[in-house]
Amino acid sequence: MAIILAVPHLAAAQTTSSTADAAGPGRGARSVPNDDPFPSTYTVPASAPFAIRNATILTAAGPIIRNGTILVRDGKVAAVGASVTIPAGVQVIDAGGKYVTPGIIDDHSHLGVYAAPGVQAHSDGNEMTKPNTAEVWAEHSVWPQDPQFPLNLAGGVTTLQVLPGSANLFGGRGVVLKVVPARTVQEMKFPGAKYGLKMACGENPKRVYASRGPATRMGNVAGYRAAWIQAEGYRRKWDKWNAEQKGDAPTRDLGLETLAEVLRGNILVHNHCYRADEMSQMLDIAKEFGYDIRSFHHVVEGYKIADLLAARGVAASVWADWGGFKLEALDGIKANPAILHGAGARTIIHSDSASDSQRLPQEAAKAVAAGRKIGINISPEDAIKWVTINPAWALGLDDRIGSLEPGKNADIVLWSGDPFSVYSRTEKVWIDGALRFDRQDPATRWRTDFELGFIPTTEGR
Repeated sequence: MAIILAVPHLAAAQTTSSTADAAGPGRGARSVPNDDPFPSTYTVPASAPFAIRNATILTAAGPIIRNGTILVRDGKVAAVGASVTIPAGVQVIDAGGKYVTPGIIDDHSHLGVYAAPGVQAHSDGNEMTKPNTAEVWAEHSVWPQDPQFPLNLAGGVTTLQVLPGSANLFGGRGVVLKVVPARTVQEMKFPGAKYGLKMACGENPKRVYASRGPATRMGNVAGYRAAWIQAEGYRRKWDKWNAEQKGDAPTRDLGLETLAEVLRGNILVHNHCYRADEMSQMLDIAKEFGYDIRSFHHVVEGYKIADLLAARGVAASVWADWGGFKLEALDGIKANPAILHGAGARTIIHSDSASDSQRLPQEAAKAVAAGRKIGINISPEDAIKWVTINPAWALGLDDRIGSLEPGKNADIVLWSGDPFSVYSRTEKVWIDGALRFDRQDPATRWRTDFELGFIPTTEGR
């Protein structure tokens, strides 16, 4: 005799399955431009209005405002200037002449995908299995409990782009995050930010794929071109089917889908490249297939083609003084950022480093000093743009962050002194008008699970 047991969860599962069948295939069966299967769940926290007065303000949008005031309401900059009326009842912070800047933005980070401690179990930033891994997304490797995130916030960083590594011709999608405590990466994702595609040229792909190809620079270029040809065909096929919806839908291909989104202008290209000749090659390839490169990253030989980058409107995300650590970096010079800036190229100081990311204004100061030695004087008003509004542009977010102007998100840093000085430290950091870091109040500090897990009592933490 059969025994029938009541299994509520099974019945529920069968009901769900039947409902799904009736509705047809899930959304994952179709390729839809600008689709977002992993949407941001970040919400702007409630915050009381406040004003910072008696501050030296670097807005990244105009001249320094001395003895100025910035008023914040509903998470946005409401007013900024030398004479701002502060409404009654608004909390007032007297800066005592200290400096205020926009939140710092790093457009080249690997936090979360190369989490601390730096062991193999945390090494999730390079999918080194084939030259083209456009199908991978960095956000699926980000560990929100990486203890390096709070250190970044303490350095004044409020937004960063986490990119895959540079082993492959196409490394995959990057993701833009707000530097806030979170349980899931979706809770950190910058709402509405475009994805970035990480591409790499030069010695890295050559080295990683030396035994199975591409083994040469000409092999690299052949790989890019073949992929874009495939992507163009894929884009046309899906655009046609989405318009007509006749017959069977084409089969999705996650890698080609990412590249097709670049061709549609929905994903921004961030291209790791050191040598001037290779950047020129990459610009020609972009022209051949009708897409734009948003920013070259590292750009050690950028000074050799500064005019070309300026003319093509491509940003240059550079280090202040890294160079000479491998052959393609041998021609690095410390005045590179200043020369790029002087030629009119959109200059960005990026980190590619968990440590340097905490000190980006000081990195910018080193580049300013190197420029001054060869007669290029960079003002503080321009230098602050290298770590604020210029990277915001590279991420496609310059209409929301990167400068202190009415209507923009209130991502603000209060510094103990000149932000370009090694003796200055962040005192307070706000994101969307909410206080996220206060050096004077350790009890409010962001502590990750890494610090709160199985720790011997002798550690005293």
